[in-house]
Amino acid sequence: AAMKQTKGLKGDKTSIIKFEFNPKDGIDNPALTLTEDTDAEGVGEPRFYLLSKSSTESFGFCLHEELCCQGHVVRQLELGGVAQRRGLQDGDRLLQVNGHFVDHMDHQRVVQRIKASGNQVLLAVLDGDSYEAAKSLGRDLSQMLPADIRPRLCHVRRDKSGFGFSVSGPEGIRGTFQLSVRQDGPADRAGVPAGSWLLELNGDSVRSYSYTQLTKKLKQSGNKVTLLVASSAVEEFYRLRGLQVTAALADPSWLPFKARELHIVKGPAGYGFLLKEDDCSSGGIGQFLWDVDVGLPAEQAGMKEGDRVLAVNGESIEGLDHEQTVQRIRAHEDRVTLLVIDPAGDEFYHSVG
Repeated sequence: AAMKQTKGLKGDKTSIIKFEFNPKDGIDNPALTLTEDTDAEGVGEPRFYLLSKSSTESFGFCLHEELCCQGHVVRQLELGGVAQRRGLQDGDRLLQVNGHFVDHMDHQRVVQRIKASGNQVLLAVLDGDSYEAAKSLGRDLSQMLPADIRPRLCHVRRDKSGFGFSVSGPEGIRGTFQLSVRQDGPADRAGVPAGSWLLELNGDSVRSYSYTQLTKKLKQSGNKVTLLVASSAVEEFYRLRGLQVTAALADPSWLPFKARELHIVKGPAGYGFLLKEDDCSSGGIGQFLWDVDVGLPAEQAGMKEGDRVLAVNGESIEGLDHEQTVQRIRAHEDRVTLLVIDPAGDEFYHSVG
């Protein structure tokens, strides 16, 4: 097939996306989809796949942009690889990454979204024939997908009246807890939807908790608690497809801890910072920013000493050592974009998985 351009994850001409399936996710179905039926117009239903990665396993497919095919095309499935085992098909079109519609996006932006998703990614695809049929009919592909499929991470700080929510659940049933939220209370201000279902408490699944155990855990949380919650519609979406909801899939926009993107243009005296490899407070090894020079480009871009580097030029540095990270930073002679997080945020995200 004639190819217009295939932009690569490694800077070459193919986008090899590396992930692995983790059996511990509790996902047993080879294809995570409700139905494969097609309607009278020949347009089938989107299929959803939850994939987990490690730095040593290959996800096993290429994402192409091609002259002969519209959209982001799944190609070169690795025989016996994760993508093939999970049910992705040659010619599938990628529609959604972690709940974000991507069909209209530039190819490289889609690749970056997948790479930036960390250890887990949720993909929505449509088979090639259905995609072409929908396009020829002028269908809005975004309307074929649920409007909101992301759970929420919410950090609630207690006030004098409490956390601002109460918990209820079926008597004698473990792990099923629904939240009633007081209007304008701490939970409401932290973004907890009324009537949502509680999935994790402070990074731990509540699936095996009794009501008494949950109440005890809440009391032990002190003045702040982090909740992974899902609305009834989002909970139903995952349950019907046999998908496990995890914090990695959550919308973190309500959290007080934010990663920061620094766009730095090198000056006559350089960028004005040093990179140091050190132990993370949350465990493991990380790359940290130190000796940030006053008045030089790094400080002007918002860099703070002690920030940990998460990504360089849109690509995660997870699994890279110090020298490999330095090479990434030096890949462009006069500019670099760093995704960083401060120590408090780093520790928080580690605590909630």
